[in-house]
Amino acid sequence: MTQAPFATHDVFNQSPPFENVDLFTVDAPLAAAVAANGGAAATAELSDFGKHWGSAAMAERGRVANENTPKLRLFDARGNRRDEVEFHPAYHELMAHSAHAGVHNSTWSADGKPAGGAAEVVRAAKFYIASQVETGHLCPITMTRASVAALASQPDILAKTMPVIGTRAYDPTFAPWWTKRGMTLGMGMTEKQGGTDVRANMTRAERDGGAWRVTGHKWFMSAPMCDAFLVLAQTMDGLSCFFMPRFAPDGTVNAIHFQRLKDKLGNRSNASSEVEFHGAHAELIGEEGKGIRTIIQMVQLTRQDCAIASAGLMRSGLAHALNHARHRSVFQKHLADQPLMQAVLSDMALHVEASIALVMRLCRAFDRAPADAGEAAYMRLLTPAIKYWTCKSAPGFLYEAMECLGGNGYVEEGILARHYRESPVNAIWEGSGNVMCLDVLRALGREADAALAVLRALADETGGLPGAAEAVASIGQSFRRPDSERVARLAVEQLALLAATAALNQVSPKNAELFAATRLAERHAGMYGAVDLSDADQRALLARALP
Repeated sequence: MTQAPFATHDVFNQSPPFENVDLFTVDAPLAAAVAANGGAAATAELSDFGKHWGSAAMAERGRVANENTPKLRLFDARGNRRDEVEFHPAYHELMAHSAHAGVHNSTWSADGKPAGGAAEVVRAAKFYIASQVETGHLCPITMTRASVAALASQPDILAKTMPVIGTRAYDPTFAPWWTKRGMTLGMGMTEKQGGTDVRANMTRAERDGGAWRVTGHKWFMSAPMCDAFLVLAQTMDGLSCFFMPRFAPDGTVNAIHFQRLKDKLGNRSNASSEVEFHGAHAELIGEEGKGIRTIIQMVQLTRQDCAIASAGLMRSGLAHALNHARHRSVFQKHLADQPLMQAVLSDMALHVEASIALVMRLCRAFDRAPADAGEAAYMRLLTPAIKYWTCKSAPGFLYEAMECLGGNGYVEEGILARHYRESPVNAIWEGSGNVMCLDVLRALGREADAALAVLRALADETGGLPGAAEAVASIGQSFRRPDSERVARLAVEQLALLAATAALNQVSPKNAELFAATRLAERHAGMYGAVDLSDADQRALLARALP
């Protein structure tokens, strides 16, 4: 009797890859948030972007760029100092696709002024989509976009760099920026002894004719392959901001000597470095001694991107979890039909929907701030609060998404392990949680009347929703306490939740009510799914999250 062959490698009961999808069109909460905040006219453009970034080819580029990490090449074959960072072609392809779509410059006009309209909202939608595929390359994209806000303090430098920054071209060649088709900018702010306290910086700048020579060390300098950097250094008048190009005006390589690339938990496709300046050529940006004032608007923009990227990572985690649960059968049912899994996924979907509504509302404030004092106050008060809540939510959320896939979520063949490693950096970079809370307190102290007006507007926008009035009262009481710093984390989280409820109420009033009931009226449990949503509400949330 012949024994039937035992086929050990038949693959079944596995979910198909979540790729070759339109990452804009399948995301109803994103499309609704974009439309609610003035970006409806860009629907076709964003759908084209979503199809491109949702392709299997872009997913593969993201994987390869992270598996083939940057390498520091200090010298050429003849012993000449070069300080170049070498990348896999997949990284350059990601950069080129983002640049072609204007993710690094589309919020600025040709002369470096805010583009107006819904430029921030539309650009944020692209950033949110791209972050779902590969987040590391977005670091130099973010800094290039944000640097224009600092360069505006020095019109002559802005005027000569903007024609190169403003192109939708990516040029990776190691050459003087003024000879290139496009350029990127990085930042060198923090030092060993200072960290967040940049006023403790010891790097020095001395006049050299009409320029400056900078000598010192930076413990973290992001994206060292960029064409120029914004660097903080001490002068006789105090901490100042400088434009430091990779090449000096005579075309020689500037005296920027990299020590090593950081070995990071995540963000591995992107290079971060330690660096020494040995009398490096630089030009002053803004007033001497006013370096913090010069970079503050740039910092607001980078914090905005941290929140957008964190929301994008959570969205990707949700989409992959839903895709898996709808195809995987357990105990004779699809996972997505199991009551406990429905509770988890719907609660996660509610969190993501509120997050994207909130970051898009923030981007609307950035669009309108130049002409609207109320929107400017919203932007100043809520940028740190939104960064705090959104970025600190992401690691726990991504862990939950991994668990929805079980072992498949934990291995490196899938994207969720990379997302999980990536997620903490947004909470740490550009000010950790405590720094964000202190910045909210500073905004309240400097602009008490404007901040109170923002809180009143949030109260009006959430009127009648469960727990909203109590949250408004609690926030106000916490910030009025003489020891407000001690309870700042609680108050800032409540402020972000209230703002998320208000933003979601403009997009989906039904889901805003669910969010308020589970986040404001009662303390949300520490685990997703530990809420009591009706079957109908769960089904509606999941259908909206991913058709």
